[in-house]
Amino acid sequence: MNFTTYILFSKSINKYYTGYTSLPPIERLRRHNANHKGFTGRAQDWNLIYQIAFEHKQEALDLEKKIKKRGAFRFLADKNLI
Repeated sequence: MNFTTYILFSKSINKYYTGYTSLPPIERLRRHNANHKGFTGRAQDWNLIYQIAFEHKQEALDLEKKIKKRGAFRFLADKNLI
């Protein structure tokens, strides 16, 4: 089983969201853009802007935690992705 850490961006609320999933990232994105509760329910225009796959769940969780601690914008800037 593969696990993916991902970053989403919503232009309408100008916010990033970081998460991890065992689902295909496109399916997870579809669910975020559907009638979803929680933080991502604030917008329906989320775009997948970063993803990285791992073999082990703990690796995906560790990166998610690192990104959340640093901030998605700064994490992406450090990688020259924005």
